[in-house]
Amino acid sequence: MLSPFPGMNPYLELPALWHEFHNRLIVALSDALTPYLQPKYYVAVETRTYLDDDNPELLVGIPDAIVLTASKNSVAQAATTVTQTRPKQVRLPMPVEVNERYLEVREVGTHQVVTVIEVLSPKNKRKGEGRTAYEKKRQRVLGSSSHLVEIDLLRENPPMPMIGAEDTSDYRIVVSRASSRPMADLYEFEVREPIPSFSLPLKPDDPELTVDLQAILLGVYDRGSYQFRIDYHQLVPPPKLSEADQRWVDELLAPIRGA
Repeated sequence: MLSPFPGMNPYLELPALWHEFHNRLIVALSDALTPYLQPKYYVAVETRTYLDDDNPELLVGIPDAIVLTASKNSVAQAATTVTQTRPKQVRLPMPVEVNERYLEVREVGTHQVVTVIEVLSPKNKRKGEGRTAYEKKRQRVLGSSSHLVEIDLLRENPPMPMIGAEDTSDYRIVVSRASSRPMADLYEFEVREPIPSFSLPLKPDDPELTVDLQAILLGVYDRGSYQFRIDYHQLVPPPKLSEADQRWVDELLAPIRGA
């Protein structure tokens, strides 16, 4: 069974699925681009690493009290009138090493980074160390001679800074050509729409490639067996859809839910 959605499948935004899907999509993008880039260019799969202690799950104290029973021979046993302090077990925020993959189209021979391709993760968009680290890297690329392609397939959290967009679309792809900055191309699309193909800029003497991200995503969906792993009887993960979009999803999934 193919994905029932015509474009981005919002169920892939589930935290339990996203990390693996993100990694698969990065590799699939690399594999899809490589035959059209050879022999002048190659695609490098790079990793950005940073420490993040801004994880809400690590800041939640565990309220269950642990009562330590004193030994019969202890002084506390004799002092029966003293109230024993009962400590709680808590979890301290620890720095967690985060590794995020991205792509670089490089020129063979010089290894010059021609185009950076980013597929945003929840940590890139959520306020905290992840977003700060990504925005710093984004500014470095925008201040360089490299092009930037930024793919945002997540509805939750504010999009990356841009001027002239209303932030009303579900998903977006930004193509920033070094020669055209600060202007960039913004592809906006909704959960009801197919993912638009976008242009991949290269060096000035070479024509841009047209990237069919929809086909690449459907290939990942199939190879990752997500058609068997996603429970379409569950609600679409947050953020909540509009009433009109929710009705559309319910109608779209009715054949699957009724099976």
